[in-house]
Amino acid sequence: MSQLNISATNAIASHEQILHFPKNGKPTLAKNEWLIWSGSQDEGGLPDLEYGAHKVLVPFAWWITHHKEADIQEKAKAGQIGVWFAADDDILKHADLVEDGKKIWPLVGAHFPIFRDGRSFSTAALLRDRFQWTGEIRAIGDVLIDQLLQGARVGFDSFALRPDQNTDVALRQFDLFSVTTQNSWRGLRTTRATVSA
Repeated sequence: MSQLNISATNAIASHEQILHFPKNGKPTLAKNEWLIWSGSQDEGGLPDLEYGAHKVLVPFAWWITHHKEADIQEKAKAGQIGVWFAADDDILKHADLVEDGKKIWPLVGAHFPIFRDGRSFSTAALLRDRFQWTGEIRAIGDVLIDQLLQGARVGFDSFALRPDQNTDVALRQFDLFSVTTQNSWRGLRTTRATVSA
């Protein structure tokens, strides 16, 4: 695999462990192998990916400009490059690129610039519902434990928590409720047995 040789100022901070919660599975923790490149100080090309052991999520806005480059396509097909969507990215406007990306992106992220900004919940829901995305969708950015249940309902199946979040507490969030009152990406609402008088 490859490593980005970029400074921390060009990366979006995330926890060293990723919380994975597959649709029909149990939540688990794994080492974070993906660096989230902010795309700042972009002078056109991707930073050096030739050495080391990291994979990189690039901004969708950067992908729009560079996706036709042969080396970028090659690295994406090799599982080294995925994309992340900013909260204000219009993925419907670029539906063709997203459809093409489904064939090569090993991972997509949706960015929360601040925890109070919920637009990325809509991005995940659009990817699952309209685009029929079956791959991994990761919540990135200012991701707090409080957002996990809502994120899991709309289509996120992995979470790059903010570095200060407690992963033990995060894992327990998915066991808080035994009944769901609304349908979600994960399944239909809980049905109740009819009680006769």
